Amino acid sequence: MSSFLEPVLRRVHGVRRARAWLPLAAAMVLGGQALAQDRFPGVGRAATPKEVAAWDIDVRPDFKGLPPGSGSVDKGQDIWEAKCASCHGVFGESNSVFNPLIGGTSKQDIETGRVANLMRTDYPGRTTIMKVATVSTLWDYINRAMPWNEPKSLKPDEVYAVTAFLLNLADVVPQDFTLSDKNIAEVQKRMPNRNGMTTQHALWPGKELKGLGKPDTKAVACMKDCSVAGEKIAELPPFARDAHGNLRDQNRTVGPQRGADTSRPEGKLGDAARPVAVKGPAAPPAAGSSAEAAALLQKHSCTACHAQGSKLVGPSFADIAKKYAGKADYLAGKIRSGSTGVWGEIPMPPQTAPDADVKALAAWLAAGAKP
Repeated sequence: MSSFLEPVLRRVHGVRRARAWLPLAAAMVLGGQALAQDRFPGVGRAATPKEVAAWDIDVRPDFKGLPPGSGSVDKGQDIWEAKCASCHGVFGESNSVFNPLIGGTSKQDIETGRVANLMRTDYPGRTTIMKVATVSTLWDYINRAMPWNEPKSLKPDEVYAVTAFLLNLADVVPQDFTLSDKNIAEVQKRMPNRNGMTTQHALWPGKELKGLGKPDTKAVACMKDCSVAGEKIAELPPFARDAHGNLRDQNRTVGPQRGADTSRPEGKLGDAARPVAVKGPAAPPAAGSSAEAAALLQKHSCTACHAQGSKLVGPSFADIAKKYAGKADYLAGKIRSGSTGVWGEIPMPPQTAPDADVKALAAWLAAGAKP
């Protein structure tokens, strides 16, 4: 404390006064820390600088926050095929799990910085590379959220490589390119939609298209005579609940929310709606039990692609158990090495779970996958 404050106080008050003021200055600093801790008494504590640094991983469009590193297109292709292609396709074009990432842009778009197909009302679909304006957005999202089943597992150099591979698929960078923190600002100048950002966020057709834009909503804030909680005046009658088919089957099989199972009465959940994971017991679950399997399925994010009784991205646990009854060793090998073509076009990437966990899951599946 003295080494920090004494030079300042020496200039203002002189040596003698500086030494007299040092204890008071130290008390003020410590008192400020105590006040910060008392802002929310009894609720946690102030985050340490290291904790803040660990959370502060966002990358801004001006590339502040971007860590040093580099990655080549070729390296990115290897990572992509191992960890990304199962959801996005080998060339980022798949529409099976998520919307396509690549497609719809041209070399002319790279020159102008505006994607021409975004102005067409008849274009069949929009890809990520058509809409995203800043390369920092790609880097930041891949770094924070990908791969889907193992977010934040990629090292900075791997994120650079995967980003470079995506940009190469869109003809933004050449095949022999290496993306780094040193040249990413130059790459930004070639983003197909870099000049396409707008504040005209109206519902289609919007001001950009034929000048017919209107606000999404037009409302005035209620500041008096505000209504109280309303009473239910209508509900879906039972005979109409499944009039147009099961809503669960019509929802996208992505994410934890599956939608209502309208093939059953309200309040009755189908197998797909029942969570696979169970509440943790007071004691560790017994080896080989369904409770142990449920804990492992949640731990390794297996339920992101599989459900107990119905197909999601991959087959249900029940279907796997029926097809490979008693074949624990075979199933363990498939979990470790990955699989493709057996249950459809979407491959399962190799899993990196500990060997003991893989064996436990394989044994549970081989024994019938009882929930």
